Amino acid sequence: MARSTVKNIYEMMEFPSEGVFSKVIARGEMSNHTLMCLAKGTDISEHTSSREGVVTILKGTGTFTLNGKKIAMEPGVCIFMPKNAPHALRAEEDLAFLLSLSGKEPR
Repeated sequence: MARSTVKNIYEMMEFPSEGVFSKVIARGEMSNHTLMCLAKGTDISEHTSSREGVVTILKGTGTFTLNGKKIAMEPGVCIFMPKNAPHALRAEEDLAFLLSLSGKEPR
């Protein structure tokens, strides 16, 4: 059984000079929650996940491409991704979001 946890993710944000900083916030039997901080100009190329996910933008701006559709990333935007959906993103300025994956992890 996962333990309860309380964390302030805004205090945990660290923006690298380039690339990506990631920190697991919480992990359960059926979920994984990771803080992602990307430096301005960082790209994450198209890929898929075997789990469904939600991306909640906390800070900054960028462009998220999901199934070929471009979505503006800005604070407050929440994006649901079905499993196996192709997606990519670009940070137009320092960008932070919470990535929550759910479902059983494949073995």
